[in-house]
Amino acid sequence: MGNIVAIVGRPNVGKSTLFNRLTGTRQAIVDEMSGVTRDRLYGKAHWNGIDFSVIDTGGYAINSEDVFEEAIRDQVLIAIEEADILLFVVDVTTGITDYDEMVAEVIRRSGKKALVVVNKVDTHDREAESAYFYSLGLSELYSISSINGAGTGDLLDALVRELPDKQINRPEEEDLSLPRFAIVGRPNAGKSSLINALTGEDRNIVTPISGTTRDSLYTRYNKFGHDFFLVDTAGIRKKAKVHENLEFYSVMRAVRAIENSDVCILMIDATRGFEGQDQKIFSLIERNRKGIVVVVNKWDLIEKDTHSTKLFEAEIREKTAPYVDYPIIFTSAITKQRLFKTLEEAARVYENRTRKISTSQINEFLLPLIANTPPPATKGKYIKIKFITQLPTIPPSFAFFCNLPQYVKEPYKRFLENKIRGKWDLSGVPVNIFMRKK
Repeated sequence: MGNIVAIVGRPNVGKSTLFNRLTGTRQAIVDEMSGVTRDRLYGKAHWNGIDFSVIDTGGYAINSEDVFEEAIRDQVLIAIEEADILLFVVDVTTGITDYDEMVAEVIRRSGKKALVVVNKVDTHDREAESAYFYSLGLSELYSISSINGAGTGDLLDALVRELPDKQINRPEEEDLSLPRFAIVGRPNAGKSSLINALTGEDRNIVTPISGTTRDSLYTRYNKFGHDFFLVDTAGIRKKAKVHENLEFYSVMRAVRAIENSDVCILMIDATRGFEGQDQKIFSLIERNRKGIVVVVNKWDLIEKDTHSTKLFEAEIREKTAPYVDYPIIFTSAITKQRLFKTLEEAARVYENRTRKISTSQINEFLLPLIANTPPPATKGKYIKIKFITQLPTIPPSFAFFCNLPQYVKEPYKRFLENKIRGKWDLSGVPVNIFMRKK
């Protein structure tokens, strides 16, 4: 069960730098100007044997001054609702601002667990000044310098101690072997109509099992020869204020569903095309190494002669390249066209995700290919791949044992992955290729 940690606070206090520290990436755009974090807001972190997801709310700052305060308040409210714990970042060099007071008040009222992170504490004097932030009335205070990492260890120790143990509340043990399919996508793509069309009038066949969040429900679906859980995220409540932050809201929601599933059915609205938000959710699924089926809904509303399925499909794959091996299905949830095809594909992707290829098969197939097209030599050094084996993990991962693993570049790994995909059905499943020292 994924634990979700949200980083909140006003712009420019160092949320992104902390995010990069925790997730070990440099993927945020960090800049001195206010409000420049964009487009990356989600990462995985690992500490003391515990995995959790980190969400940086800073990526959704809204620039015009008048909605700024509102926007931040909205984000904090959404984060309070969706995350298990908050990291509230403040800046020791500016002291407590009105914004900080506002955020603190929203958190205090909610009763949600929050750790106050005083950032930019990189001198001895500032250490003393950080105690001033106790007056925000939130108990725990951690001073750090996210630029050089001072204090982040203690912060992480405290954070993982506070994370709830999420092993409770699962579907019954014996049902854990059942596939879990999540239907995700931007608002109004037709997720609920797909769920309704699938579950239909025969509500008695559907037994809801209360999931982990209040409204991400597992629905047991058992008919037409299929038996699985639908992870339902249809609970996006229409909030008056949420429209500005709808994008942030739907991504927060999608994160939960994706983490709780095996295969994600990504719904796209054919009338809007494959947009930035869809790409974001697609990459969340891929980064989480989950199975994926893309469903283009409302296909009945498209003028067919201008847009053939082939063209539309090519457009989508182009935007997700180099990962292009996944099923795309054109449906209409209203006319119920090809809905069951969606389930069949999701079931097939689930199978692919657990596919095991014997060591002898994979070596017999790949070693001659590699001998024909070896990895390009680097700095006069020749790379020899001696042996390949599939690792016992999900999704499929392959270890290539060779003399100089560090010299094998991405394009060659992609070449190997494509060869494997060409031979075995791994459609809809991200594949991991590792080079190991022989």
